[in-house]
Amino acid sequence: MKVNKIVALQLMMSMVLMLGTASCSKKSSSSHASRATGWDVDSQNGTSARNAGKKQQAGPGLVFVEGGTFTMGKVQDDVMHDWNNTPTQQHVQSFYMDETEVTNGMYLEYLEWLKKVFPPTEENYKNIYEGASPDTLVWRNRLGYNETMTNNYLRHPSYANYPVVGVNWIQAVEFSKWRTDRVNEAVLEKDGYLKKGAKTQDVSAESLFNTEAYLASPSTTYGGNEELVLKKNPSGKRPKAGKDGVVPEEKNVYAQRSSGVILPEYRLPTEAEWEYAAAADVGQREYNIYKGQKKYPWSGDYTRSSKRKNKGDQLANFKQGNGDYGGIAGWSDDGADITNSVKSYAPNDFGLYDMAGNVAEWVADVYRPIIDNEANDFNYYRGNQYAKNKIGKDGKIEIVSTANIKYDTLSNGKVVARNLPGEIAQVPVDEQETYLRTNFSTSDNVNYRDGDKQSSRYFDFGDSESGPKADQTMYNSPKHNITTDSLGQMTRKYDNSSKRTTLIDDKVRVYKGGSWRDRAYWLDPAQRRYFPQDMATDYIGFRCAMSRVGSKAEKRKSPRN
Repeated sequence: MKVNKIVALQLMMSMVLMLGTASCSKKSSSSHASRATGWDVDSQNGTSARNAGKKQQAGPGLVFVEGGTFTMGKVQDDVMHDWNNTPTQQHVQSFYMDETEVTNGMYLEYLEWLKKVFPPTEENYKNIYEGASPDTLVWRNRLGYNETMTNNYLRHPSYANYPVVGVNWIQAVEFSKWRTDRVNEAVLEKDGYLKKGAKTQDVSAESLFNTEAYLASPSTTYGGNEELVLKKNPSGKRPKAGKDGVVPEEKNVYAQRSSGVILPEYRLPTEAEWEYAAAADVGQREYNIYKGQKKYPWSGDYTRSSKRKNKGDQLANFKQGNGDYGGIAGWSDDGADITNSVKSYAPNDFGLYDMAGNVAEWVADVYRPIIDNEANDFNYYRGNQYAKNKIGKDGKIEIVSTANIKYDTLSNGKVVARNLPGEIAQVPVDEQETYLRTNFSTSDNVNYRDGDKQSSRYFDFGDSESGPKADQTMYNSPKHNITTDSLGQMTRKYDNSSKRTTLIDDKVRVYKGGSWRDRAYWLDPAQRRYFPQDMATDYIGFRCAMSRVGSKAEKRKSPRN
């Protein structure tokens, strides 16, 4: 009997505990309650609990690229013997990428905005518009007549949907920054955090929108115009009166990262991202992706279509032979002699157009012959230069004003703006951020583990970096110098040293993909070349990418039993 009573008592206690747990679970499942504390989180910050699980929206012009593993490098036909395509297994996180290359029309929108906000006629702004303008002289050839493209390619409406060229790497990066701000400005206006028409109302150099500056100090956006920068009740519901009949004050806040509406930055894709997206192994199950056997962004080993409707047509825009940029008139060919309108050829299995041919494309990475997968095989990228917000003497972040715009003179004499009004001034990270860290120890990581000194015939373990042999490294490139005096006159000092052995340095960037000037050999996604970041050509363009936040896949798979 005693045993039965004990068992019955235990069962009753278990039922009480289960009911209590169920009750707690029911309460914690409220959309307003924190799963950690049970507190009404919405009443605390107005955003976190309500926006939990909110998915990122794709920015304008972008398509989703689900990440995964792939073999980076290993071209099928390495007739050039560059030895810079050693295969490595890499994993790329999911991201978004421009459906097409950035077009002349898109870039002209950027230039027109700059001209309106920073009139070139004003002395303080005269170099901003010119510094962002593509170099139209890239079309000229000593033994060719290309003046038609020089005068018309960028601005004539017939070329509006053609990829922009004549843009150097630095200009492409600045375009990406501008695009980030304009897109987020439109997003915030649409979501009610900015007044309707704010993005076009009295826009001037003194009152600009910048995404990072808004997040750091929303009240200073648009020069501190509170009529344009609005607060919003994230719940969209008016508070109800309490037991005492008093209606609490409505909780209005500025948009924050936790609001889930502000998009990550537009940027150049990394080399790993670009190659992964171009190969598009996702749709080619017959290929062994772990061996990197795919030769082109489409299936098969040929550049011509085998489909009945357009059999024999070229699948990309490239140079088909000596003196042959577009085939014989009236015959199946690539349909272009120079570049071609975007979306003229079928997309790859990610929905991306022209990942082979038309124009080659800038990527973010600094060039080195070897991809160091021993150091990292996840989201590989060489070129990290970590910075932080500059803090002024008043203890607040320093916003760039019209009076302290910084300009850089490039090696070819072009003057470009380093920063624009409204942006947060940046400085390199220091020991405050690096002390006792194991994942990075310096601001500039461009040369991390590239081994130039040890690989040099002149290397001496006893020499310091400032010693007489400090510049005798493997990447012994020319060191040209150009300066501008107060009158705007340039002084050029060319490096005529006979000891220079390479063109590789910390300012050459990778570009990927074949172009209208290239033979089919360069259409392989694994091919890689480099070019100075401050120079431009008539065959290199670019497209933007954006990181994916949240889940790896867009459609969540049902959990396994």
